Amino acid sequence: MSDRPCVVTIGFFDGVHRGHQYILSQVKEEANRCGLTSAVITFDNHPLTIIKPGFEPLLLSSPEEKLQLLKNTGIEKVEMLHFTYEMSQMTSEMFMAQVLRGQMNTRKLIIGYDNHIGHDQLPFNELAEIGKSHGIEVIQAREHIQDVSTRFSSSVIRKALIEGDIERANFVLGRCYRISGKVVDGFQNGRIIGYPTANILSDCRGKLIPHTGVYAVRIHLCDKLLNGMMNIGHRPTFHNGEQQTLEVNIFDFNADIYSERVIIEFVHYIREEREFKDVEELKAQIEKDEAQCRELLA
Repeated sequence: MSDRPCVVTIGFFDGVHRGHQYILSQVKEEANRCGLTSAVITFDNHPLTIIKPGFEPLLLSSPEEKLQLLKNTGIEKVEMLHFTYEMSQMTSEMFMAQVLRGQMNTRKLIIGYDNHIGHDQLPFNELAEIGKSHGIEVIQAREHIQDVSTRFSSSVIRKALIEGDIERANFVLGRCYRISGKVVDGFQNGRIIGYPTANILSDCRGKLIPHTGVYAVRIHLCDKLLNGMMNIGHRPTFHNGEQQTLEVNIFDFNADIYSERVIIEFVHYIREEREFKDVEELKAQIEKDEAQCRELLA
């Protein structure tokens, strides 16, 4: 058992968006008020992959990224568990006794308005009674609603990214959506038209790739923050096949970065990917894209 009594919340926290941050701020407030340790329990795998075999979630954050994002909120203790079949069979009371009280020394549990623990999916009032019997006060978190048209949830962010609405996704996240990966070999099409690109292979299996098209992006590379534009798609003008690629052109930069790890921040959506009648027409459009991206990123 931990010797530091905690105020705890629990969830998958994919993306650690503004709704999550609001719940975590309530955990910190309650911990400060009571002189307890603020803590969060999360998982390195999505619980639904165990509960519904074959389910493949589109992720907003890798386990490593999520861990860092949670720590960045100022939460004092982050416990990342691996969700197992045995855990999926736990009742609410078993989870309270074994994990919350036994492992975490939980004194207060702040639970999201739409969250449950245990396969019995008990309503809040029954959870509160079970918690009381184990010395845990169960508190229902306040929902974060800015206006009636905005709901802060991971599903809202996924929908926005799939539709190419990067601005809405970033608003709900509270920061720019990111993809990280290694620079790998590509088709070298960009060099033909004077816009060399780095091909990025995402380093997180299942990470959601935004809608195809051209984006204004920022690139974290070797402790530098650079501006550029990214194309997500299939290079229809060059007829390179159906494999989707992530190609970034870094402005005012010409170093060899093959095998380097980069982080791409999506700032603005520029346009759909489309096929041009020839390379010259494509080049003319890319020049317009570059000018627009530079203006937006200035």
